[in-house]
Amino acid sequence: MTRRPALFLLPLLAGCGSAAGLKPAPGEHLPVAPRGAAATPTPQELLTPTSQERPQRSDELLRRSDERRSDEFDLPPSD
Repeated sequence: MTRRPALFLLPLLAGCGSAAGLKPAPGEHLPVAPRGAAATPTPQELLTPTSQERPQRSDELLRRSDERRSDEFDLPPSD
């Protein structure tokens, strides 16, 4: 019985997204420019993640194989 209200709300929540460009609310301003920045960032610049926030995947293959050095702490179990 609890699924019906959830299914009823799903189409309502799907329509909440906005397809238009983002603008500050009336009477509000964009955040101030960060320290050292020449200009205040636009809403699109604020929403675009930097490479540090969203790093690229590294698919670099192993180019050469090295022999592992011995591990002096890899001891057999004591009885």
